[in-house]
Amino acid sequence: MLKWWQERVVYQIYPRSFQDSNGDGIGDLQGIISRLDLLQDLGVGIIWLSPVYPSPNVDYGYDISDYKDINPEFGTMADMEELLAEAEKRDIKIVMDLVINHTSDQHPWFQQSRDKNSPYRDYYIWRPGKGKKPPNNWSGFFGGGTWEYDEKSGEYYLHLFAKHQPDLNWRNPRVMAEVKEIMRFWLDKGVAGFRCDVINILYKSSLADGRPSLILTGSEHYLSQEGTHEILRELRRDVLDNFDCFTVGETVFVTPKTALDLADPERKELDMLFSFEHMETDQYIVKWFKRRFHAGRFAASISKWQTALPWNANYFENHDQPRSVSRFGDAEYWEKSAKLLCIMLLTLRGTPFIYQGQEIGMTNFDFTSMDQLRDVESRNIYAIAKRLGFPKALRWRMIKATSRDNARTPMQWNAGPWAGFSTVEPWLGVNSNYTRINVESQLDDPNSIRSMYKAMIAFRAGSETLKAGSFEALKIKKDLFAYRRSHAGESLAVILNFSPRERSLPWAGARLALSNYEREDYDGVLQPYEAVILKES
Repeated sequence: MLKWWQERVVYQIYPRSFQDSNGDGIGDLQGIISRLDLLQDLGVGIIWLSPVYPSPNVDYGYDISDYKDINPEFGTMADMEELLAEAEKRDIKIVMDLVINHTSDQHPWFQQSRDKNSPYRDYYIWRPGKGKKPPNNWSGFFGGGTWEYDEKSGEYYLHLFAKHQPDLNWRNPRVMAEVKEIMRFWLDKGVAGFRCDVINILYKSSLADGRPSLILTGSEHYLSQEGTHEILRELRRDVLDNFDCFTVGETVFVTPKTALDLADPERKELDMLFSFEHMETDQYIVKWFKRRFHAGRFAASISKWQTALPWNANYFENHDQPRSVSRFGDAEYWEKSAKLLCIMLLTLRGTPFIYQGQEIGMTNFDFTSMDQLRDVESRNIYAIAKRLGFPKALRWRMIKATSRDNARTPMQWNAGPWAGFSTVEPWLGVNSNYTRINVESQLDDPNSIRSMYKAMIAFRAGSETLKAGSFEALKIKKDLFAYRRSHAGESLAVILNFSPRERSLPWAGARLALSNYEREDYDGVLQPYEAVILKES
């Protein structure tokens, strides 16, 4: 018996870039409310909201200064309650981001912790330096070190991300109590669960120096530690099990084994998780060094994870990742590529996560200089690459391919000023292709990318095989991926041609259920970037 969050499709909203309702250039909660009918029409059953809490916006919401309020840029608590109510009327549930590895340095807890005698001192990880050096040699996720010296307190504090995002000390039981209270606060308001940010790095087993690494020195002391498993089990037992909700965890550097430790239902930790392996198949070591996309590597990784976990959280893009059609598709076959990825996403075993704009084929940004970017990670990496002597053209190529701002440009609603997102210049530039790629132009077009997403969401909703069936990889080649979904005597074959060339692939005894091309049957020849679903039995 499937649970409700296994039946539904999730749509991620990055509020700052979704819809501005009050003309300040920043998306807001009333803007989201104004677009709920379109999400209902698409078939969305769950909305995941990226952070809407008060924040200084160093990391645009992922540095939280108050967990029990709404950022005035987005509206008020009354607006949030209205969003929950209006979504419920449309049978759409709301999931919020839970960022509990770190807070903002502007959070009252941290400001008070700067006093060594404060009861909040131990909410964070403070240590004296080693002479004039930081307490250890760890490196951070945003580049650079992980310790910042604070003049007021005379010690360093740990930050695995930006220096304005101090890590919480999960050895302190008062931190656990605070987080439980935060979770209950939102669940009592009707939130249906949490997307848990970088959830497998909460517990630091040691602060010893780390083994030198090209990626993250020191990570062996905090990645997927037993202390984190204990934290997740306690949060489930004391809070989550008292509500009809679910959790999906963003997890870093997990293997199928360590992922199963987090998501095995018998362990009662997370309900599902986002892994990154398939998103790392087009890179060398770190995401900033891209290599040519290889559909076979991509498919092999996805296949491995499809069978490694009892349930997957399937995604191809989000607020931290470049646009999938720009990354895994072909610009010449933009529409067919986007539709192929749509069919793939909605036929894999697990809960599908669609990111805003993905349903119309939004592409990577067309910015021309660093002055146009707002992302703190991109700015840090660009500065580090400059210090290392990387040529300017190479630095820009790295940023252009990988920056998180690729997915954060404003939602393209129509061909009017600022793409219908706002009546004024937005906080981040609009992609100039908005006159061609926008919701309004695709709404009434039965052959549009959005119509394909709508059709596929409906197809999945009516198919027990796609929702509950088993997964079996059939063919994986450089530009071909074929797999089978089976359930209760029914079998569906999904065949994906990641190539600008025709491909002959006969499939005996099957009839066409759906294609991203207009065709009535399957003749054994796949067109460029064609995806087909065949009913075998």
